[in-house]
Amino acid sequence: MTGSALFSPLQLRSVRFANRIVVAPMGQYSADNGAATDWHLMHLGQFAVSGAGLLITEATAVSPEAHITPDCLGLYTDKHETALKHVVGFCKKHSQIALGIQLSHSGRKGSTYPPSAGRNAPLTTEDGAWETISSSGIPRANGWPKPKAATEKDLAKVICDHTQSAIRADRAGFDLIELTAAHGYLLQEFMSPSANTRDDQWGGSFENRTRLCIDVFKAIRDVWPEHKPIGVRLSATDYLEGGWSLEETTELCRRLRSLGCDYAAISSGGLSLDQKVPIGEGHQVGFARTVREGSGLPVMCVGMIFRPKHAEKIISDRDADLVGLARGMLQDPHWPWRAAAELDAEVTYPPQYIRGYRSKWHRTQRY
Repeated sequence: MTGSALFSPLQLRSVRFANRIVVAPMGQYSADNGAATDWHLMHLGQFAVSGAGLLITEATAVSPEAHITPDCLGLYTDKHETALKHVVGFCKKHSQIALGIQLSHSGRKGSTYPPSAGRNAPLTTEDGAWETISSSGIPRANGWPKPKAATEKDLAKVICDHTQSAIRADRAGFDLIELTAAHGYLLQEFMSPSANTRDDQWGGSFENRTRLCIDVFKAIRDVWPEHKPIGVRLSATDYLEGGWSLEETTELCRRLRSLGCDYAAISSGGLSLDQKVPIGEGHQVGFARTVREGSGLPVMCVGMIFRPKHAEKIISDRDADLVGLARGMLQDPHWPWRAAAELDAEVTYPPQYIRGYRSKWHRTQRY
């Protein structure tokens, strides 16, 4: 037994996490026309045996136009479903970790080049650019193409696409869905007054601006098995005057909780290139705590969390219920081993790696 809060179990519906460490979604830009490849098998496979409690895929598009880049994952064809089912089966064969998928629609941030070809650059027509949709016809930034203001037909398709991807995710074997409503993608483009200037039922009031997020969530919950959890990733603030706020995030989480939402992953920013984010170690933890206290919904905190003792303090102080790591896991794919050594806790490991995990030298190191 351990006294570590970070290594205490957590259960959401029928899914049990062995600890509070989450391998957060990380875009890999390595899909083949949306289908997972051997890169995803390797990338997700290594983290499946990391000792973390939950592993979530990168943002996965629910339709062709929902992609961020042409190289992002998708889940809207049989080919996509088969490829991800292979990855999920591989991970489950070698690990007891819970597996989640992040479903996403890029909105006006879609049709872009992957980071290796120029971050924050829209695709040219020659390179296969497609028309994006958004809440309004406001470009992401100067020099970006004007998105199409989504029609009722477009929005009905968005809801249906999320539903169909959720059904495929269940068949592929995922234990959890995380719905993306953050970082300036489509759902947040409707939520934020900075991007949404509509005067119909999808714009104006808080109820109208959050309607699409609520409707998509309800549609997914209706088809997703009752015993499996659903979370929503939210940006707590746009960092823009008159934009989406922490107070609105908290209120939305209250409403999502009443609809059967199981947790919120609290991030921030992403809507505008004009944002001024005070990046630093754990700079979003305070947002998570405010949402947790104000909504009663379990929360995951993310962003610049590297030290095991910092993660331990976040959980023990009840700032969050889960700690998501991305950069920290990339730098040290066995970060949970190191955390367990520092916090005098135990964590699962493959029997093939016993000489590394049970090494006296490793267990006595203090990084």
